[in-house]
Amino acid sequence: MADRDTLPLPLEVRDRLAELELELSEGDITQKGYEKKRSKLIGAFLPKAPGKGMDPSVPHERRTPVTPGSSSRYHRRRSSGSRDERYRSDVHTEAVQAALAKQKERGKMAVPMPSKRRSLVVQSSMDAYTPPGEEHIGLQDTSSGSEEEGSMQGEGTPTSSQGSINMENWISRAIHGSTTSSTTSSSSTQSGGSGAASRLADVMGQTHLENHSTPPDVTGYTTDSIQVERPQGSTTASRATPKYGNAELMETGDGVPVGGRVSAKIQQLVNTLKRPKRPPLREFFVDDFEELLEVQQPDPNQPKAEGAQMLAMRGEQLGVVTNWPPSLEAALQRWGTISPKAPCLTTMDTNGKPLYILTYGKLWVRSMKVAYNILHKLGSKQEPMVRPGDRVALVFPNNDPAAFMVAFYGCLLAELVPVPIEVPLTRKDAGSQQIGFLLGSCGVTVALTSDACHKGLPKSTTGEIPQFKGWPKLLWFVTESKHLSKPPRDWFPHIKDANNDTAYIEYKTCKDGSVLGVTVMRIALLTHCQALTQSCGYTEAETIVNVLDFKKDVGLWHGILTSVMNMMHVISIPYSLMKVNPLSWIQKVCQYKAKVACVKSRDMHWALVAHKDQRDVNLSSLRMLVVADGSNPWSISSCDAFLNVFQSKGLKPEVICPCASSPEALTVAIRRPTDDSNQPPGRGVLSMQGLSHGVIRVDSEEKLSVLTLQDVGTAMPGALMCVVKPDGVPQLCKTDEIGELCVCSVATGTSYYGLSGMTKNTFEVFPMNSVGAPISEYPFTRTGLLGFVGPGGLCFIAGKMDGLMVVGGRRHNADDIVATALAVEPMKFVYRGRIAVFSITVLHDERIVVVAEQRPDSTEEDSFQWMSRVLQAIDGIHQVGVYCLALVPSNTLPKTPLGGIHLSETKQLFLEGSLHPCNVLMCPHTCVTNLPKPRQKQPEIGPASVMVGNLVSGKRIAQASGRDLGQMEDNDQARKFLFLSEVLQWRAQTTPDHVLYTLLNSRGMIASSLSCVQLHKRAEKIATMLAERGHLQDGDHVALVYPPGIDLIAAFYGCLYAGCVPITVRPPHPQNIATTLPTVKMIVEVSRSACMMTTAVICKLLRSKEASAAVDVRTWPPVLDTDDLPKKKPPLLYKPSNPDTLAYLDFSVSTTGMLAGVKMSHTATSAFCRSIKLQCELYPSREVAICLDPYCGLGFVIWCLCSVYSGHQSILIPPSELEVNPALWLLAVSQYKVRDTFCSYSVMELCTKGLGLQTESLKSRGLDLSRVRTCVVVAEERPRIALTQSFSKLFKDLGLHPRAVSTSFGCRVNLAVCLQPHRLGKLADQGTSGPDPTTVYVDMRALRHDRVRLVERGSPHSLPLMESGKILPGVRIIIANPETKGPLGDSHLGEIWVCSGHNASGYFTVYGDEALQSDHFNSRLSFGDTQTIWARTGYLGFLRRTELTDASGERHDALYVVGALDEAMELRGMRYHPIDIETSVIRTHKSITECAVFTWTNLLVVVVELDGSEQEALDLVPLVTNVVLEEHYLIVGVVVVVDIGVIPINSRGEKQRMHLRDGFLADQLDPIYVAYNM
Repeated sequence: MADRDTLPLPLEVRDRLAELELELSEGDITQKGYEKKRSKLIGAFLPKAPGKGMDPSVPHERRTPVTPGSSSRYHRRRSSGSRDERYRSDVHTEAVQAALAKQKERGKMAVPMPSKRRSLVVQSSMDAYTPPGEEHIGLQDTSSGSEEEGSMQGEGTPTSSQGSINMENWISRAIHGSTTSSTTSSSSTQSGGSGAASRLADVMGQTHLENHSTPPDVTGYTTDSIQVERPQGSTTASRATPKYGNAELMETGDGVPVGGRVSAKIQQLVNTLKRPKRPPLREFFVDDFEELLEVQQPDPNQPKAEGAQMLAMRGEQLGVVTNWPPSLEAALQRWGTISPKAPCLTTMDTNGKPLYILTYGKLWVRSMKVAYNILHKLGSKQEPMVRPGDRVALVFPNNDPAAFMVAFYGCLLAELVPVPIEVPLTRKDAGSQQIGFLLGSCGVTVALTSDACHKGLPKSTTGEIPQFKGWPKLLWFVTESKHLSKPPRDWFPHIKDANNDTAYIEYKTCKDGSVLGVTVMRIALLTHCQALTQSCGYTEAETIVNVLDFKKDVGLWHGILTSVMNMMHVISIPYSLMKVNPLSWIQKVCQYKAKVACVKSRDMHWALVAHKDQRDVNLSSLRMLVVADGSNPWSISSCDAFLNVFQSKGLKPEVICPCASSPEALTVAIRRPTDDSNQPPGRGVLSMQGLSHGVIRVDSEEKLSVLTLQDVGTAMPGALMCVVKPDGVPQLCKTDEIGELCVCSVATGTSYYGLSGMTKNTFEVFPMNSVGAPISEYPFTRTGLLGFVGPGGLCFIAGKMDGLMVVGGRRHNADDIVATALAVEPMKFVYRGRIAVFSITVLHDERIVVVAEQRPDSTEEDSFQWMSRVLQAIDGIHQVGVYCLALVPSNTLPKTPLGGIHLSETKQLFLEGSLHPCNVLMCPHTCVTNLPKPRQKQPEIGPASVMVGNLVSGKRIAQASGRDLGQMEDNDQARKFLFLSEVLQWRAQTTPDHVLYTLLNSRGMIASSLSCVQLHKRAEKIATMLAERGHLQDGDHVALVYPPGIDLIAAFYGCLYAGCVPITVRPPHPQNIATTLPTVKMIVEVSRSACMMTTAVICKLLRSKEASAAVDVRTWPPVLDTDDLPKKKPPLLYKPSNPDTLAYLDFSVSTTGMLAGVKMSHTATSAFCRSIKLQCELYPSREVAICLDPYCGLGFVIWCLCSVYSGHQSILIPPSELEVNPALWLLAVSQYKVRDTFCSYSVMELCTKGLGLQTESLKSRGLDLSRVRTCVVVAEERPRIALTQSFSKLFKDLGLHPRAVSTSFGCRVNLAVCLQPHRLGKLADQGTSGPDPTTVYVDMRALRHDRVRLVERGSPHSLPLMESGKILPGVRIIIANPETKGPLGDSHLGEIWVCSGHNASGYFTVYGDEALQSDHFNSRLSFGDTQTIWARTGYLGFLRRTELTDASGERHDALYVVGALDEAMELRGMRYHPIDIETSVIRTHKSITECAVFTWTNLLVVVVELDGSEQEALDLVPLVTNVVLEEHYLIVGVVVVVDIGVIPINSRGEKQRMHLRDGFLADQLDPIYVAYNM
């Protein structure tokens, strides 16, 4: 850069150049951008342009690393910023490069890119994406330093040998972040885009053929070249497949079916996970199926401390000089009166010109004035506001040290206790609430501030300063002289010798964000100044340059306190000046020939970057350069680099004096400025591996993971120092062990204000030796610093207690991890000073989380590559896995007042799910190693042994039954008829005008009704129509496609009259024909329907254009329109000859997506109706309100059949009408004074969500539910206890009895096993009242092992289960082992088997799968009662005999349904029910409205619906992963965030998880974000 020295550049150009340098160092611009702008700036002054661009072909490793600076220029408002240049180390950068190269050889860590919706890609510059047409993958390799360039050959398939070589080469690069085409393939791109994937599959096929020992690892490959906005109306985008159709499946090499891009990603993830993890899972025994978490066993080879026990180190004697003042106020008085003209403090403006010189005389006079005014001018004479000993806040900005100094000494003179704090900028400053708590607990009522600062505070409209969040009410007092009155001549402050009163309180922010106040006594204050004077060799009138924050820590101790004791002159450099001119402090050292400078390593680094402008630097006057953060392990590189450059400018090596300090112990150690330059400073090159085990091992050969430390000198004069174990009893460490430094000295803090317990643990520590005796009678103070005392009494600091993270028994320091992350090519992707590292506890161990601010111009691909490299680097150097790495948009992390990152606030946001990252990478697979061992299935115990075991232990076999139908004498007239059609004819003759059905519309008005005779006549006409127009024979199948209502019922009985077999089918949804019509078609085909009957409207719909797009309309059977019926009666009604013939078919799509039809005979149908009549006590005088779907199962039976059999009136409410009017069902129940009502879970949910806030207005409309005795939820699943309870709670105010709500349980083989209507208000002996439904709590962990273990309510891992209802009359139940078919004992989990007269008689299928048929409908026990024929429900559950008795005096057997066998997921050898995981997930964040889980190739996929902005999508990924780990011991493989309504739900309100899975694999969900957990 000689050219700059020869040219006199104008000042503004030089400023701009300095800024450019800074930007480059911070990575705000690239090297290229820097060169370009720089040449532009000086181009005008140069004879020829200096084409100095770097040759891009030079691999990175060979370039001289550009030293980057701290956080970006825009965030640089801080002097004690917590994360910054301290971390810069070229050695470390090399180590990271080496670690990454090593990982490259190992080929570890394949990271699939997440998919992100286009709208989520924040501020991405468009030119970073390749246009969609360019399918080939560009490979200009920038980061791997490998010489040869590999590229795919054209579009064709390469020959196999080339293919395999190139493939290996390409893959190895793809892993290591060298591809430049973007892999953010949004999952909403056209399907055409998977060309790259298919080519990949081709090449993979060939590499497989070649029989390599290991198949190549497909990791970073791009599947779709880029993200495209979804084309509107283009042909490629319209998919022929239905939304949740069965995706056409291709096979991958593993034989796993896949469907396109998503599955390729998952496959990639699966391949990665197949590789063995490094930490082996150790063997452990399972004690009584209690899942034990793996406890990290200590590694026998880990290093252990072997040294002797350390001795406490004593600092030199504190030699009191005779003329040292007896107190700091006395010193001020002395200098203020003897040499009032001596300069005390010079402040600078932002141009580096001296702004103001405060002399000792002025300081003395003004401090007295402040003291007088505070004591006498606040409050009244009788009631002053503050008295000596009270605490007052000092609120001064960083650029006004003079006002601060005056106020501070004013407080000392008035014997008040100053509490210096930062200036609050807004009401919402991060952490400012905690500061408020500190002020409150200190009882602060007055805040001193400067005029300018007071003007700048946020004001309310009335001009008052608002109360900040969490702050006490304060009186703001401005300390400028012009606002104060002069003290009277006779008033004089009371100056005492230093005593044990509190001098000041310094605030300290803890790891968890709480703010503590460290109290420092006057004697400690004085002794500390004396010790500093002695160790630094301060003399009168020396000049000292201070760049540090003067309100606390080293800046306060040297620049405000010790300086006054020695009448020194302080040149204070404000932070704002450092930002404009990083060299300002060096210029001031030269200008004032300063002897001492107090800086941080960051200031040294900035000087390095900017020093090239400066020709005449001479640092020979410096005798001491105090490095305030010298205890940070990463400061050494700044010190070395600084010495390197400035040694030639007169800087002596022995001048650099790192020191270690903490708020509790003040200065802990400081390197003395020696005259003897022969004695080199202490260095320690320590193994990180050793450090993580807490031992010191000098490491020379393994350069990869070492930490180089510099000493921070010896203990302070008059102090005693020792090192104790960081946790547990304060026992002395061995000489080769890392521990916490403790100091015994007068010059330390004495307490945390107002917190005696914490004070005892920190300020009153008595270190013990190996035999347990205290080493001193005086208490020690913990410094919060980790380190050791080396040879010659030199202290070395390896980290802070606050940054300590203990993962798997090993200790890691947050600062070290930050440094490693920053050494990974940080320039391009993240801001240097803006990285937060903290740990969160998940599953009983700490997990490391790294959060960084991403630059706005980095592409998805770039930052993702950076993330994967950071993971590899941290893994390589620290041998620890990162649990979560998150990138947030620039400038969004919460800041401390000085501009650093507010760690605890960041952690809080992360855990609450309100950090809003723009990129997240979770690696639970690699770093969670303490999961319980997968369950090994024991060889099954034979059924006989189980039975004997139960008998021996006195347990009864689990069986139960409803009342016996044969025994029950009742006046049931309908019993004498074998067929329902006969019952209807009998009712039409005996009670022709009795109304059976009333249908309501959405306004609650009667839409239509049917009496017995009307129904009979209508059915006759339909029978005629079937015979004449349909030409049907008896026994033909007819599909009834009707909306819920009266037509459906008439058509059903018309079929019975004509001898046809009806099948009820839900009509297609007019707004969603494409997905609903294929199901209708499928049922019509599978049921072999000879014709379809429907209404005119639906007829039209079936022939519409949309319909023909969805299905082939030409293959429909004949469609009959029943709106147009013939007038005449049929000649003869059909009477079936055999009651065992088919009455109707019941078709239903199960939650797993299987379509199953079951056959119901006439006998079963009549038995079913009779059973329900008896259980629910239904008579012609009753009215029942029904809000159910009438297409299958119990819903159909209650809607269509029961009224005809029992004669009661059914009030029909179609559930679809509730979407228009959610209160419809409950208003009808109230209006008709109904006592019994039936509904589904989806109806109940609609009411709970839709009417939650309207209970008051409903009450005023007269809604009254007090007459309801039974409200039964019809379901085929485990009772949803949370929903039924919230429904009961919500409508309790409207008179609903809490015991009224109960559930039923049915399945395919038996449409209703249980149905529990409670008889409220009736005595037990009057008929059939059953006991309350009972709730039990079972241990969820035991349930995974197929065992039932009852626990108390509220115990950990407890799961509430509600009884599914009372067993219907004529039903017998037994619990059997699904594998061995042996009977199980009471309270054992097994499959529910049922035997009853209304069991279905078999499946109706086209294929006639006989084996399945006989297994499900005609099973026998393998042991015990082997004669009875049972039907298997396919549901797991257990029976439990309760203490309650029913009407007959029998003990009541409760049936608990746990879940469907085919829904359950086998993971890690255990059985999980999706609903349990989903319940946990929904609880984690307010924005998750619904969740569904399924497995794919042993990976757990969690799909969540997001109700909120898309920016929240990524917040959910860590939360979901955490909760599933904590509560279920499972690692989530993929988290998919989708819009509301994407998870398909059937009419019964059950989630269709298999449809969802198909949609996911076929890439049809259009997710907002898909995260693949590593």
